[in-house]
Amino acid sequence: MKRLFIALCCACSAGFLPAQTPVYLDDSQPIEARVKDALSRMTLEEKVKLCHAQSKFSSAGVPRLGIPEVWMSDGPHGVRAEINWNDWGYSNWTNDSITAFPALTCLAATWNPEMSAKYGKALGEEARYREKDVILGPGVNIYRTPLNGRNFEYMGEDPYLAATLCVPYIQEVQKNGVAVSVKHYALNNQELWRGHIDVECSDRALYEIYLPAFKAAVQQGGAWTIMGAYNKFRGQHACHNELLLQKILKQDWKFDGVVVTDWGGAHDTYEAAVNGLDIEMGSYTNGLTSESAFTYEDYYLAQSYYNMLRSGKVPMSTIDDKAARILRLIFRTAMNRNKPYGSIVTEEHYAAAREIGNEGIVLLKNALVQKKQSPLLPIVADKYRRILVVGDNATRFLNQGGGSSELKVKDMVSPLEGLRAVYGDKIQYAKGYAAGRPMYGNVEQIPQAVTDSLRAEAVAMAQEADLVILVGGLNKNHLQDCEAGDREDYGLPFGQDELIEALQAVNKNLVLVLLSGNAVEMPWVSKVPAIVQGWYLGSMGGHSLADVLSGKVNPSGKLPFSFPAKLTDNGAHSFDALAYPGDSIKEVYKEDILVGYRWHDTKKVPALFSFGHGLSYTTFSYGKPTASSKTISADGSLTITVPVKNTGTTFGKEVVQLYVGDDKCSVLRPTKELKHFQKIALQPGEEQTVTFTIAPDDLKFYNETLGDWTSEPGKFKAYVGASSSDIRGVVAFELK
Repeated sequence: MKRLFIALCCACSAGFLPAQTPVYLDDSQPIEARVKDALSRMTLEEKVKLCHAQSKFSSAGVPRLGIPEVWMSDGPHGVRAEINWNDWGYSNWTNDSITAFPALTCLAATWNPEMSAKYGKALGEEARYREKDVILGPGVNIYRTPLNGRNFEYMGEDPYLAATLCVPYIQEVQKNGVAVSVKHYALNNQELWRGHIDVECSDRALYEIYLPAFKAAVQQGGAWTIMGAYNKFRGQHACHNELLLQKILKQDWKFDGVVVTDWGGAHDTYEAAVNGLDIEMGSYTNGLTSESAFTYEDYYLAQSYYNMLRSGKVPMSTIDDKAARILRLIFRTAMNRNKPYGSIVTEEHYAAAREIGNEGIVLLKNALVQKKQSPLLPIVADKYRRILVVGDNATRFLNQGGGSSELKVKDMVSPLEGLRAVYGDKIQYAKGYAAGRPMYGNVEQIPQAVTDSLRAEAVAMAQEADLVILVGGLNKNHLQDCEAGDREDYGLPFGQDELIEALQAVNKNLVLVLLSGNAVEMPWVSKVPAIVQGWYLGSMGGHSLADVLSGKVNPSGKLPFSFPAKLTDNGAHSFDALAYPGDSIKEVYKEDILVGYRWHDTKKVPALFSFGHGLSYTTFSYGKPTASSKTISADGSLTITVPVKNTGTTFGKEVVQLYVGDDKCSVLRPTKELKHFQKIALQPGEEQTVTFTIAPDDLKFYNETLGDWTSEPGKFKAYVGASSSDIRGVVAFELK
């Protein structure tokens, strides 16, 4: 079947196209045939126009051939409100309110690929309904330092966990005819000086830590676009970096999609032309707030690129490759006749957001309180007459702020609302501390008198309460969990440390709920009996928190990154300033491959709360793990089995984790590395045998001498546990 497209008279009047007869593009053909056909009909000017923005969030199509433009939207936790055509102001539409899904740190904390698929499906449906062709996410940069302002958008410190969870998200989004743009490729592990900091790291760190999630996104997820990072890597900006884009992404990984800049990430026409950049967005801005005096024709891949092509300074093959990739993207998205209609703010999407939140909330600590014979959580309503909720985050809309991930929601259930829905008029509220208005840019200073007054009020009310729930943590203001700036302190802001000390001094029944996308310092940890890591939970966040605190849902989240006891216990902060944040020009990743738990394990620096840690309202016992063989060959495999039993009285889910360690190697290797995990659900008394298959690839490291992955024969250990520090059994085997 053929679709008829009439030549546009406006193109003729512009003087650069001859009058055309009607043009037929056969959309019944395979995509590659359509790409070849369209390319053969296009002028050089039309090809170049594909390669740069025409507005804040769109790039051009080919009107003469009826090929539409590409429309993009920020993500990755929901579809951003409409932005004006040519400035950063919001358009103030009345039909662009959406579902805010939990931040990706929360998704990572579910350790559940099924939740990732639900997330991607719902987000893809909302993006499709909003007529977006590309959603800018997911983010899979590695959590290197707890000060990184954008960690809340990413999936933790482990490359295997991030790789496993990004794939279902990508696949389900793209089933809606909406492309993902996996970001920020690569090594964008801080926001401070992000536009120019030049990162230096070893090939081993690059391939073993910082690239695996991107590789999985491309080769397993089938991502249709990749977004370049702002920073430099080995002297070249990531958005036109020869090694990252041409060699690794397009040559080695066979990526057939489109490389998009982060907004303002391009800096040079020649490098952009020859080093693999396809679409340039937001140049001459900071990507968030600043505007440009330049026109879109002044972009690096616009008139300057056209002139270089015409003069022979860059090969014509570069534009044909870029145009082909962009046409392929358009045929997969905007011109995909088989994509569904999409939907928005449905009950199904709210249910998905709530379920993801429920599974991602992590119970960090749940100790016995004084003479009570049971832990403080879950909160049984009949035990308490007066429950005091304290904290700015109990009522704050945490969809606001954070930079480009800011969301305009139709509904937002606050923690206070969620708790009142369960406990009714038993709930009282005191603000306790002030965090100021949601904002980006200059930090708002709260007068000390205000802080003191709010704290005094909360402490007085706590003395009369039976139970206190403090909902604190960070928020998405500048210099907290926010784009374009890193945190300046590891501790809690707004006087929360003093508030926690004061509350626990007058009421031992204290539950602390931390809403954040980052680890925080906890000088009071021994005094607070119950601590919950609640993340940024999105539209249904209040219900998710109430579900877990009340015991309606048994917590099953596990930490996707380590909580160091103090900042210098983190690998990136264990060296001089050149390791973090750099000298404003250069930064050297001196901890190399020892990121997160790899550092804590290998250097024997215990974390306060370990990677993979998360408690439950029930208990699980692990039997002795066994291996199918004592040896594994280079072309074989072996299985590890372990029985796991729910020994408590409540239905619960457990994440069984398998780590592998190399006993002896010619190069430094971590004590152990996560290689597999499985989330299982067990009724009280139920037992299940969990099986893992170890393949030779699980034993390899990146050999810098060979420039390839390799392993050395010898002895290995498989560690089975409930976290990186809670190992329940070890099995030795040998690689022959």
